[in-house]
Amino acid sequence: MSQPQRYIAHFDLDAFFVSVECILDPSLKGLPLLVGGHSDRGVVAACSYEARKYGIHSAMPMRTAMRLCPHATVVGNARGQYSKYSRWVTEIIAAKAPLFEKASIDEFYLDLTGMDRFFDPYQWTINLRDEIMTATQLPISFALASNKMISKIATQEAKPNGYIQVPNGMEREFLAPLKVNKIPGVGEHTYQAMQEMGIFTIRDLSEQPVDVLERRFGKYGAELWDKARGIHHGEVTPYHEAKSISTENTFEENKTDMEFLMAELVRMTERVAYELRQDNKTAGCVAVKIRYPDFETTSRQMTIPYTFYDDELIAKAKELFHQLYRKGQPIRLLGVRLSELTSEAIQTNLFEDTGKKTQLYKAIDDVKGRFGKDAVVKAGGQAAADRDKSAGEGVSRFLRKSGGEKPKEEG
Repeated sequence: MSQPQRYIAHFDLDAFFVSVECILDPSLKGLPLLVGGHSDRGVVAACSYEARKYGIHSAMPMRTAMRLCPHATVVGNARGQYSKYSRWVTEIIAAKAPLFEKASIDEFYLDLTGMDRFFDPYQWTINLRDEIMTATQLPISFALASNKMISKIATQEAKPNGYIQVPNGMEREFLAPLKVNKIPGVGEHTYQAMQEMGIFTIRDLSEQPVDVLERRFGKYGAELWDKARGIHHGEVTPYHEAKSISTENTFEENKTDMEFLMAELVRMTERVAYELRQDNKTAGCVAVKIRYPDFETTSRQMTIPYTFYDDELIAKAKELFHQLYRKGQPIRLLGVRLSELTSEAIQTNLFEDTGKKTQLYKAIDDVKGRFGKDAVVKAGGQAAADRDKSAGEGVSRFLRKSGGEKPKEEG
């Protein structure tokens, strides 16, 4: 039995960070905009098409970008809004698409295979694009093709704010005139090596004997040969709500000491943040849970810009605690939960010099990995641990639950 014709759509929000900034401040439209950090070590996370005319590109040092275009406007204070708009688009796609993958904060793959029995997949995708643009005001480009690689390459050709279909059987014809570095994964080093071989277009690559490519690029040579012919077997990975990470502590004695409760909150948040980084993920939501001696349990959560840094998560956890806590009331149980976990959004932390900060956390995590999770804690968190030991240990639980599942209540 023959396999059904595959239909894979690739959606890409055009200059996503820039687009969000322009929605929030329409006066920025048409200007050379740089989204990123203002410090000397800041980098360009995104730039408008007007800025790209000056040779500016993402991941360029901000200092270099400003030399190329001194009159550019630097923005980037709306990190929380980027997460909000990304979630909004995700919700629209999730409500319509039978199977989709969220590849990054602004990029999606949709598998529409089998839908051609009921309606035209291309028109369906156009309609979905229109719905996203009408609801969010964000420009978005897409391509529809027979596999993920072709649809991704074609989306770049459809930009800005356009769409295209590469019909089944036309893959090689579509690819042939494009520069060979349009193939995902062909970096500067490989591109230079190909040029030295006289390979400039994807057609040139497709006409090379596979054994020649294997001698030059090893096993990657055969993969390049397939890609040049439009052959790609990558599957759309179903998107689902990531697991949450949480911890909670039932105290041996009810607690009213605010200094202790704050220190315990710090210790618990550090613990879940450490687990988050071990999974190489960021969190988009923080929740705090409080149970009183009469077993009344309350909780409150807050959507945040994606992060995995202790200091940012601790600040939000403290804010939630103060919103939730009934002043003067003793507390039986305290809990912290991180959810909306993803590995997509590290790029939203490009705005400042986070490299050193990340390296610091990595060094601390390495120590914890070797000597235990409590080997390095903030002073306040250590105070809570010491005082809790002297008073008698409570019941502490560490939980990993699926996104829709709530932590089981303790009796």
